[in-house]
Amino acid sequence: MTTVRINDNDREFDLNHPIDISIPLRFNGPQPNAFGVAAATATPCEYGSLVGDTRLGGSCNFEQITFIPHCNGTHTECVGHITKERITIRECLTDAFIEAELITVEPQPALGCDESYTIELDSSDRLITRLSLADKLDTIRAEALIVRTLPNADSKLTRAYKNEIPPYFTTEAMEFIAFSGVKHLLVDLPSIDRLYDEGKLSNHRVFWKIYQGSYETNPNTRLNCTITELIYVPDQIKDGRYLLNLQIAPFESDASPSRPILFPFGN
Repeated sequence: MTTVRINDNDREFDLNHPIDISIPLRFNGPQPNAFGVAAATATPCEYGSLVGDTRLGGSCNFEQITFIPHCNGTHTECVGHITKERITIRECLTDAFIEAELITVEPQPALGCDESYTIELDSSDRLITRLSLADKLDTIRAEALIVRTLPNADSKLTRAYKNEIPPYFTTEAMEFIAFSGVKHLLVDLPSIDRLYDEGKLSNHRVFWKIYQGSYETNPNTRLNCTITELIYVPDQIKDGRYLLNLQIAPFESDASPSRPILFPFGN
């Protein structure tokens, strides 16, 4: 066990059993996809007689990779995702180790739901509600919240999110998360908003405290908060508290492919 101090409390965690909840991005193979964009690809670089593939006679492998972080796999994004100012994930993610709470929720049918969303709910939509979150925890004390949705089939590893609308959060649920002080939200969905929401991204704005319809930050904007989408948490990982190491590439971009690693706390 290793001891780490979090919020003035010493906690023990198991460094020897890391849990990777990112989705491996298999270039040119089965992979998740949102909005039907082009798949992520990796192609050997060729310059004259130089080829970046040992199978083709090259001295080493070096490839050109093409992908869209927001759509091709596990990614972490910052408020620059919805602002005119080019704010980057590298400058926003300042937390190295974060205490996280993992919960499992079952999205509810929109039909008959008492909660709301920015655009009109479709009766076939499934919602993550404030009530379903409150059933799991009275108040959120951890700085990171990891939400696993049911059903939790491993088809999430390669699912194409295009025509069928996946679950999303109600406005009340996102207000509950943001106002509870959660700085880092991780979900196994392609978006915390409805996949097709008329471009409003209202839940993103609630989470980062950007005025609805605005593309500008304000004094209350939560600049050091992040959203991670398209994770996958296997069933054998129990709900509860973990130490989270949220790893990103040093991209000067609003989003980066990411690798969230969980470490179990000691008893």
